Amino acid sequence: MSPLHAVRDAAIAAFVALAVALPIVGVRTVDTGAVLGVDFRLDWVAAIVATVFLGRLCVLLWMGRRERAPRQAGMLETTALGWLALIGRFLAYGIMGFALILPMMSFADRYVVDTATQVLIYVMLGWGLNVVVGLAGLLDLGYVAFYAVGAYSYALLAQNFGLNFWQCLPLAGLFAAFFGILLGFPVLRLRGDYLAIVTLGFGEMIRIILNNWASFTGGPNGLTSIPRPSFFGLEFSRSAPEGEQTFHQFFGLEYSTLHRLVFMYYLILILAFLTSWAVGRMRKLPVGRAWEALREDEIACQSLGINRTMTKLTAFAIGASFGGFAGSFFATRQGFISPESFTFIESATILAIVVLGGMGSQVGVVLAATVLVLLPEVFRDLAHYRMMVFGLAMVLIMIWRPKGFIGARVPSIRLADFRRPAA
Repeated sequence: MSPLHAVRDAAIAAFVALAVALPIVGVRTVDTGAVLGVDFRLDWVAAIVATVFLGRLCVLLWMGRRERAPRQAGMLETTALGWLALIGRFLAYGIMGFALILPMMSFADRYVVDTATQVLIYVMLGWGLNVVVGLAGLLDLGYVAFYAVGAYSYALLAQNFGLNFWQCLPLAGLFAAFFGILLGFPVLRLRGDYLAIVTLGFGEMIRIILNNWASFTGGPNGLTSIPRPSFFGLEFSRSAPEGEQTFHQFFGLEYSTLHRLVFMYYLILILAFLTSWAVGRMRKLPVGRAWEALREDEIACQSLGINRTMTKLTAFAIGASFGGFAGSFFATRQGFISPESFTFIESATILAIVVLGGMGSQVGVVLAATVLVLLPEVFRDLAHYRMMVFGLAMVLIMIWRPKGFIGARVPSIRLADFRRPAA
């Protein structure tokens, strides 16, 4: 794009910003006593218009420069993919090492450990949705439904049948996988926007059912007193019944509520590691290659003899099961769940993690989940402007990295480069 066209486009964007900001920001009612007065803040409007103009102009000039840059191909591209895989592997090992020692660091107080646990929950959810969206290419806007099914499955089984966390965990995953298959059957012939609308409706249906079926799910009041897991039978309470020991008594430690938080952190860390390992292994199996073929071209996938029905159903079922596992952990961590915890904004956040991290990238999901959870926490002191800064950061990141943090997908299996020997 030429500089003249960039200036014209930036001027149009500035005019739109003026039309939006003038009535919303430029005019404010003030209480003068007897009547309400009007205060004009034209300096604010001018600052917004100037920011939009300069920002749009810089983005257009930068994007035009990228388009004019020469593109490398052939062996250089293959080498870049190899280096990207190597860097991603070292980055993954570094993240794993840091995650293992995080609670032992000097700065790891209650807030840090609790926030890190929240990050790992979204990492696990992102890896589960990555199977559906990143690997199979099926746009799912109702993933929070499987998250809710897992949470309510654990809570109801634990309260009504007296099952512990480890007994309920696989059952919660199975129930969520069953609901994934229920969602998969009606949408077998849908793709793109139509698939997204149906999955969005499915997520809202689950939330409304949980909200209205008060006799079974507790309705808007939710479920309370959800049992929490113990460390091989050792509770994390201050005192234990006669003849039993608590965690701090068994290990000779002083009682601290941080013990439970650290245990929950390592519990979700183990679940996240197992999720990563399972997804990585499945990518190299025939079902994983079928997912990637379905993502690239559905018609070509069918022409190769791949059963599209089973491929889609397995993607929905396996992705949903990981969401169910994360939901069961969320329920036992909170001790209380309600339909308000499983709204559409949760699905949008999980999908944003997958897209921002890079479709199909596991390390990218970790980076994106860290950014999306920590960024609002960093700007918490800004109060009402916190989400505006968060949204602006999201826009800037997607302009800078339109394919996500790790946008170049390294194929699961690559053919060797056979060269003929020199004559």
